[in-house]
Amino acid sequence: MGERRQARELALQALFFFDMDKSDPDQSLIVFCANNEEKLTDGIRPFFLDLVKGVTENSSQIDDFLNKYSKNWKISRMPVVDRNIMRIAIFEFLKRSDIPPSVTINEAVEIGKKYGTRDSGSFINGVLDRIKSLEGYK
Repeated sequence: MGERRQARELALQALFFFDMDKSDPDQSLIVFCANNEEKLTDGIRPFFLDLVKGVTENSSQIDDFLNKYSKNWKISRMPVVDRNIMRIAIFEFLKRSDIPPSVTINEAVEIGKKYGTRDSGSFINGVLDRIKSLEGYK
């Protein structure tokens, strides 16, 4: 597995932890990193931190996208895993122009299939593809 995939999976785990813990994200990040020190290698840590900090710092804008493009789903009703996978992907759409949107969507779908429910892959793909198409990401 590539380092970026590992960073995305760890970012998902961190954001899931933040969602469940409900405490200060900066403090939660310190705890998460301390508990996953061996996984956060020099090749993984920078992208992981960019994703986690990017999602937390842009959460309002990211959640606005989720609300706008997830038909009939409130963010609070979405599975926590799916919600955080899509948050990472939307952050990549918004702030990481070096990553093609098709790669972002593919990564999100594959991670959703691994960590989510049976329907996660298609749900994630549908929402992210709608954002990509209607917002003009190429």
